[in-house]
Order: sequence, then C-alpha cells, then structure tokens
Amino acid sequence: MSLIRLNPQSCVRLVRICYHGKRDYSAVTQSEECSEIPQYPQIYDVSPKGKIKTKHERFHQEIQNLNTVEEKLMKINMPRYYGWRCVNVCESSIPYNAELMAQYTTRTHIVKEPGLPKYYDRIISSDKLDAAVQQVKKRIEDVILFEHISHKKYKELELIDAEDHKAAVDSMGDKLVGQINRIILATLSSESPHLLEAQVDYEPRIEAFWWSGGMWPPKYIVKRKKKTYLAKYAEDLVDRRIQYHGTPTLQLRHEFPLNEIVSLSESENPDFIVPEFRYDPRVIGYNLKEFHGTNIPGFWPGDKNEFGIMSYHRRGHIDARKSSFKDENEALDVQAVFASYSWLLSQACYQGFSTFNDLTYPLVTQTVISNGQLWSFYAYQLNTTVMHSEYADENPRRNLCWKTGPLKLFETIADGKLVGFNDDVLKELIKFYGNTPQKRNGVNMTPYLGDDEKRVADIKDSEKREWLEKHYKHMVSNRPRHRQREEIDWWERIYKIYFNTRFMDSKRKQWEFGKTHSGRRYDDHAPEYIPKVLRPGGPKSKIKFRKTYYP
Repeated sequence: MSLIRLNPQSCVRLVRICYHGKRDYSAVTQSEECSEIPQYPQIYDVSPKGKIKTKHERFHQEIQNLNTVEEKLMKINMPRYYGWRCVNVCESSIPYNAELMAQYTTRTHIVKEPGLPKYYDRIISSDKLDAAVQQVKKRIEDVILFEHISHKKYKELELIDAEDHKAAVDSMGDKLVGQINRIILATLSSESPHLLEAQVDYEPRIEAFWWSGGMWPPKYIVKRKKKTYLAKYAEDLVDRRIQYHGTPTLQLRHEFPLNEIVSLSESENPDFIVPEFRYDPRVIGYNLKEFHGTNIPGFWPGDKNEFGIMSYHRRGHIDARKSSFKDENEALDVQAVFASYSWLLSQACYQGFSTFNDLTYPLVTQTVISNGQLWSFYAYQLNTTVMHSEYADENPRRNLCWKTGPLKLFETIADGKLVGFNDDVLKELIKFYGNTPQKRNGVNMTPYLGDDEKRVADIKDSEKREWLEKHYKHMVSNRPRHRQREEIDWWERIYKIYFNTRFMDSKRKQWEFGKTHSGRRYDDHAPEYIPKVLRPGGPKSKIKFRKTYYP
C-alpha cells in the first residue's frame, strides 16, 4: 500500500491500493491535520535588499540553533578567513568627544541625575551600613598611609614624565584597590555569605564583539555600490563591527546574577533617550583593525561562577590626558559604558545570547573606576544586545547606566595622617559588596543552548570535542595567519585600479583575477593531511585528511 497526498491546502488525501496489478481507489477522507485557519507559506521580499536581509536572518537563525557556546562564537566568524574589519576600542585609549559614540553604539542611556538608583537604599539598612564602615575604616586608612608614605609615591610622581606618571598612578591604584578589596571581603564575609563564594580575578582578559548599525556609509562603499545592482541603496545606513579590549584591575564573579534594577518593560520607556551618532568612528580618533570577533568575560566557558558582581578599573589615563580637553567626567563615562556593556555582553554570550539573538532577561553589573583617592561608581543594566541594521533605531529597549561622578575618599596626607576622610565614599563601596546575587527561579537562563550539550566539554564524541576545543582557542587567540593576505601596492592602485594604464601587464596576483580575500570563509582551507602510518584502517586506507567540525 502506498499513500499519495493531493492538495494539502484542502487537507484531503487519496489512498491507492495496489494488489496483483489492479488498482482500487477508496473514498476521499478528511485528514486529521486540517485546521480552520489556512496555513500559508512565508512570503519573502525578492528585492535585492530584501534578499540580503533574508540571507542575514537565516545566518542569525543558524547561530541561534547551535547547541554549544563555543560553536555559536565560532559561527559568527565563519564568513571571514582573515577576520572582520572592526572599530578597535581599547579601555585606556579614549578619544576626545567620544561619549555620544559610546552611548549610540551600545544603545545606552546615562541617567542625568547623579547618584545610584534608589534600589541601593534597600540593600543594607543605615545602622548596618554605619557599623560596616567603622569596621573597615581604620584598616583602610592604614593601607593608604602605608602605600603613600612608606613608598613615597607622591615625591616620585612629581619627577617623571606623563607616561611614567600614568603607570605610577595605575600601580598605586592597583595596590590600594587590591588591599581594600581584601579588607572588605575578610570583614563583611561573615554577614554576607555570597562574598565567600565569589571568585576574584586579577587583571582578567575582557573582550567583546558586536554589530552596531545606523551609521552613514563611507565613500568607498557608496562608490562601489553605485557600480552594481545595489546602486539605489548606495546611501543606506550600514553596520559597523566593534571589538573591545579591556583589562580591569580585578573583578568579582558569582554563580548567580545580580537582581535587575528595572524590568525589561520599563527599559522601553521613551524618556530614556539614546543620542544619535551616525558618523564614521574614525572621525573622533578610533582606528579600524582586523580581528576575529571574540567575547571573553575573563574566563572560559564552563566556569561555575559565570555572572559578574563588580569590577575595578584604572584611571591613570585621565591624569595623562591633555588639560585642554577638560572632559574628565565624559572620559570616565565612556570608559564605564564600554567596560560595563562589554563585560555583560560577553557574559550573555556564555548564556547562549549574541549580538544577533537578544536577551530574554536583564543582566546587571557594578563598575568602579579608582586610583585609590578618586572613586567613580557606576551601576549598569544590560537589557538588549541587538543593535544592528534597523534595530539600531527601532529596538525599543535601552541599556541603562547610573553614575555618581568622581568622589574623593580623602583630601590629602599631612603629618602622617589622612585629612578629610569621606565615609560616604566608603558607604557607596560597601553597598556594591552588599548587593547579593540571587538565583532567578522560573527563568530559563540558557534558552538558546542545548539541553544536554551547553559547552564543548559536554560533547560525548571525543574527536569532535577535542577538535572544537583546539580550534576555538586558536580562533580567539587572534594569531596572524601563516600566509598573510595579499596586499595591493599604491602604484598598482593608481595604474591598475584607479586608471587602467597597464592592461598589457601579465596578471600575477589573485585580486587581478577578481578574487577578494574578504570573501574567503574561515573554513576555506586545505584540511589536515594524515600520514599513511597514522590513518585509521591502516596505510591502505583512502581517508587522507582529518575530519573537520566547523559549525
């Protein structure tokens, strides 16, 4: 017996029975799959721009369907063999007038009213807060005096140039921050058990990679599109890839995330304004560089403590800035926004989200920028990671940042004593430590990861597991390829590309045959050769190359 389905829209089927060459047609029966509402196939936009959008959406869906964190992060880099051309954002290198760019590319609203949100007033009662300050105050004063008087840092700072001055300030700040963190953890752990469970990382590697859309296209892109069928879309806004690199002084992580400050629905409030910045980031001083997109929150996937509590950052670069800039507060805001967003984005990627697959719940972190004397506190809530293409303007969610501005822990040191010690600064710091991470019941923390395979380490196939682990670590190392991309000399650009005056010359390079390196995929290379003596099945086996497991 064989079954033939006819006209599935009307949900009828015809059964054909074949027996000894004779055919007998039964009556048409109603299918159980029939629905009252007609089901139509999806309608796709067949315009050139629509086809490109559909292609990108399928790529984003492929990333979402992968099971493990490492495969998702590798899949993002698969279209580029030599890496993406990215805006290179470094934590300690902040150009002048970069605040608008930082807010727009991270879709962040900075709350204008200085001070932390009211949420922090409920963390610790005033009596317990005063008692905690008195417990740690004397020990912190001793640490500050030891670093400044015993090592005579003040005299050294007056005799060195700007770069050495920056390094000395950062060194002083690192020592003070490390000692203050040790004192607070040792003193408050008895009343705050989550501090005993927290993991402390010193100078971790923080990297984040994302797409940011809504920017005006460069001239060379407009010129190139006008020569193709995309001529009428030449002036359309384009995406920029951004790669962040940072190294905090130290950071604290926990098994559970911090509680949200506002709900996701509140983050859609139109009063949270994100300023526009549609210029090329190079106009304010950023440069472009090729990277494989990496998202690393200071640890590898699979670590138990995968949610951040707080991080300390240096501010020596502020003292090394030109005095004519007069933008200390803006530079600190730029540093905090990029550092907070990048750390949370990389944490979100370890939960299965990405710059193409948005969060289903918010993440919160606390950022401190200090040199030991001046302290700036920031609370940051990540509500969305999708800001490419049309989402740059149409995404209703905003990321939120609260700040206190620079506060002095003490005024100066005179006669071996601290003058003007500010207890309020210590209170703000203790509130950050007292913010307790909690498990979010009823929330699927990893909706886009597999049930049994969330990390590469969970894969049962040993060959595939070892291959993915090795090649993922190699990808995120961003080591240069053994064969660099082919360069085009300026005389070739002038006489062969801009003005075709040497058409009789023999073609020797790949670009002369129409092959571009930007179109080469990451997996477009010869597989690893297996010597005969090592082949599975013996020397006569026809399996000459090792198997690859690219996502």
